[in-house]
Amino acid sequence: MGIQNGIAKGNALEDLLEKAGGCAVVDGGFATQLEIHGAVINDPLWSALCLIKDPHLITKVHLEYLEAGADVIVTSSYQATIPGFLSRGLSMEEAESLLTKSVQIAAEARDKFWASVKWKPENNHNRALIAASIGSYGAYLADGSEYSGNYGPTVTLEKLKDFHRRRLQVLVQAGPDLLAFETIPNKVEAQACVELLEEEKVDIPAWICFSSVDGANAPSGESFEDCLRVINKSTRVCAVGINCAPPHFVLSLIQKFKELTGKAIVVYPNSGEIWDGIAKRWLPSKCFDDEKFELFATKWRDAGAKLIGGCCRTTPSTVQRVSRVLKEKK
Repeated sequence: MGIQNGIAKGNALEDLLEKAGGCAVVDGGFATQLEIHGAVINDPLWSALCLIKDPHLITKVHLEYLEAGADVIVTSSYQATIPGFLSRGLSMEEAESLLTKSVQIAAEARDKFWASVKWKPENNHNRALIAASIGSYGAYLADGSEYSGNYGPTVTLEKLKDFHRRRLQVLVQAGPDLLAFETIPNKVEAQACVELLEEEKVDIPAWICFSSVDGANAPSGESFEDCLRVINKSTRVCAVGINCAPPHFVLSLIQKFKELTGKAIVVYPNSGEIWDGIAKRWLPSKCFDDEKFELFATKWRDAGAKLIGGCCRTTPSTVQRVSRVLKEKK
């Protein structure tokens, strides 16, 4: 099996990128859209709460992003962790069932949408891939530490692997097309993800995305050179990138990553608003509107990004603009 753009030829992501003309569209903010539809998710489980209370809203949001032109939809499992569900009084079996359900809901929405458009002459959609979201340990803590990388001295490599292992196993068994490790804030958690994929012999293509608060380093202050050195050794990680960072950081980070890795680069920034993890609210700040996302999507693609989408506070209208400009015939 050959390697092209850092991706093993023949895997689902490489096939999608080829169909998409070299750059595919990832969906946008999930919790943002759930709240628009009336979901109340001010909770440590965040959007994962809808797996318990409002699964029909999850389906609705997936369909909206598919209609907008997303080539990859990310499951609602970012903050869906086994310890998080157990702390709500659910059994282990129920917790694992909800993780599986996150993939099933996405796959059912994808299949329903694809069946409705694939034979239409004007169809310009690709059959979307399902990326199972695996949020960082900091996302489970719900204390904002995914934006600081400060997990404290007791959180070791082995503890992080123990935290992620069973969730990874359950999500892999559910059969997604991709695995998306998201808002990783430090080198040790990136290493934990890489070692877990190897130990579990996971054959599903994976990406690892970092957040960044200064536009130059991981939130922990560690250099991306050090973080990517760990990831570059893995043949199971096919893409690396940035998610839930301010969009004005993205262009320079793509350029930096191009120098540091041969893997495909994925970027899906937030709107530029700042999340206060202590007060649990968005702070007013300079942000990108849909028009700016459309403008910068081509710049990010031309700089080398292979997957582009949005994160918190972006919507299907954002993704529609990004999809439209990236899928224009050159």
